[in-house]
Amino acid sequence: MSITSANRLELLQIADSVAREKMIEPELVIEAMEESMARGAKSRYGSELDIRAHIDRKTGDLTMTRVRTVVDEVENHFQEMTVEDARAFKDDPQVGDEIIDELPPLEMGRIAAQSAKQVILQKVRDAERERQYEEFKDRIGTIINGVVKREEYGNIIVDVGRGEAILRRNDKIGRESYRNGDRIRAFIKDVRRETRGPQIFLSRTAPEFMAELFKMEVPEIYDGIIEIKAVARDPGSRAKIAVISYDSGIDPVGACVGMRGSRVQAVVNELQGEKIDIIPWNEDQPTFLVNALQPAEVSKVVLDEEAERIEVVVPDEQLSLAIGRRGQNVRLASQLTGLDIDIMTETEESEKRQAEFAERTSMFMETLDLDEFFAQLLVSEGFATLEEVAYVDIDELLVIDGVDEDTANELQTRARECLEEINRKALDHARELGVEDSLVEFDGLTPQMIEVLAQDGIKTLEDFATCADWELAGGWTTVDGERVKDEGLLEKFDVSLEEAQNLVMTARVQLGWVDLADLEAGAEDGEDGAEDGDASAPGDGTTTEEAGA
Repeated sequence: MSITSANRLELLQIADSVAREKMIEPELVIEAMEESMARGAKSRYGSELDIRAHIDRKTGDLTMTRVRTVVDEVENHFQEMTVEDARAFKDDPQVGDEIIDELPPLEMGRIAAQSAKQVILQKVRDAERERQYEEFKDRIGTIINGVVKREEYGNIIVDVGRGEAILRRNDKIGRESYRNGDRIRAFIKDVRRETRGPQIFLSRTAPEFMAELFKMEVPEIYDGIIEIKAVARDPGSRAKIAVISYDSGIDPVGACVGMRGSRVQAVVNELQGEKIDIIPWNEDQPTFLVNALQPAEVSKVVLDEEAERIEVVVPDEQLSLAIGRRGQNVRLASQLTGLDIDIMTETEESEKRQAEFAERTSMFMETLDLDEFFAQLLVSEGFATLEEVAYVDIDELLVIDGVDEDTANELQTRARECLEEINRKALDHARELGVEDSLVEFDGLTPQMIEVLAQDGIKTLEDFATCADWELAGGWTTVDGERVKDEGLLEKFDVSLEEAQNLVMTARVQLGWVDLADLEAGAEDGEDGAEDGDASAPGDGTTTEEAGA
C-alpha cells in the first residue's frame, strides 16, 4: 500500500468520516493512522529503528522519517550515533540533538496493511471508550432513561444511547421483570474504567434514586426550597423520606404529596407500588424519631448520644405497629435517623425501672447498713452509686425527708469508708495479679480500674500506653450494616472516649513516646483546621475504632 497523490486527501476524508461516526476528534484518528504507518514501516526496515510518520493536516501528504539521537557513547546503533558521525548530517551537532533522515515512499504488503488497519481500529476503539467514560462519569448520581437490550444471568443490559449500562439483579426492585425493548428509568450509581471499556452500573433500589425522583416531581425540591434530609428504603415494599422546608409558608410534607397525592403517586408508580411515608425532619433527634416511627404512637424517648442508641417506650397495644411487619417500621426508622433503636412497651419499661430500683435499694442496704425504707428514699432522690452519696454536696442529702445534718454526715462517712475498703481490696487483688507501681501510681486510674486492667493482662504503664481509646471506653462497630457493641474495659466506670484518649496520651508522654511540645502543636493545628472547616470528626458511617485509631 503506497500513498499516491490520488488518495492523499482520502486519508483526511476517512479520518473525518470515522471521527464523525464514532463521535471522537479527527486528530485522534490521524494520530492512529500515523502510528499504523510507522509500525508498517518498521516491519519493512526493522523494528529496532525509530521510525515516525507524519500526515500533513491540510494536504494529506505522508512523510516517513528515521530519527537518531546524538550521544557521547553509542549503546543502540539503530537509534543513536556519536557526535563525529553526526557531523556528516549536521554542522556542529550537540549531544541530545536528533538527526532526521527522510525515508522513500513505502510500498506496504498485505500483512503490513492489515496490521496498520488493526492499529487504527484499536486506537479508535480506545478513543471511543475514553469519550464514553468522560461523558458518563460526570452523570453519576443522576437518573437516566434507556431501553432494555437483553438479560444476562439475571442482569439487565440497558442501551443508554452512546453506550451500554448494566442493572444487576440485586439493584432491581424484587418483582420487576423486563423484556427486550422495554423503556427503563434508573439511577447511575457508578462508572468505572475497565479493560473491556467503561462499565456503567445502574440501580433502582438505591435511596438516592427515590430522592432524584422526588426532585423531578416536586419543583420546590429542585429549587432548593425543600430539602430531602434522609431516605430509607425496603425496595419494592416500603420507604421513609425525611424532608424540611426553608420557607415557613410551605409545608414540606404537603408539597411532596401534591394535590390529591399526585406527586407522591407518580413516584410510587415508578417504584412498582412502593409505599412511601413522608416525614418532617427535625434537628431534635428524639422528636425526629417520634416522627419516623409513625404511624405508631410513642410515650417516651431516652437518647444515649455517645452510644448513638435510643430507647423508645410505646403503649402495649402499639408495640406491633411500632415494630412493623418483620421489623420493617423500626428498621427503616433506624436507617432514617442513624440510631440504634430499642423498643419496649410501657409494661416492660416499668418492670425494668422496678428492677433497677430494687437493685440499687439492695446495694445501699448492704453497703451502708440501712433499712429498706431509708435505702428507697436515697434511690427515689436519684442516688445510684456509693460515689454519689460519698462526695455529693451535703445540701443534696438534707433535702431528703427525715435527714438532718448529723444523719447526712454519717451517710457520707459510711459511704467513704465502704469505698476505701473496696479500693483497698481491689488494689491488693491487682498486686496479687502482678501489677507494677508504675501503673498504680499513674494519675487518673482508680484502684478498681487498675484491678480490671490487671485481670485483662495490663500490668504496667507500658501495657496501658499501648491500649487504644476504644478498648478502654468501648464503642460501636458497623459489621455488615449492623452496629455491634464493643465492650470497653473501663466502660462500667463511665470513662468517655475523650477521657480514655487523654489517659492513654498522658501515659505515652510520661514514657517519652510522645513529645509534649509536638502534641500541643498538633492540637493547635487541629483547632485551626476546625475553624477553617477542614477538620473531620467521627460521624455517619465511622466506627468508634476508626475515630480513636
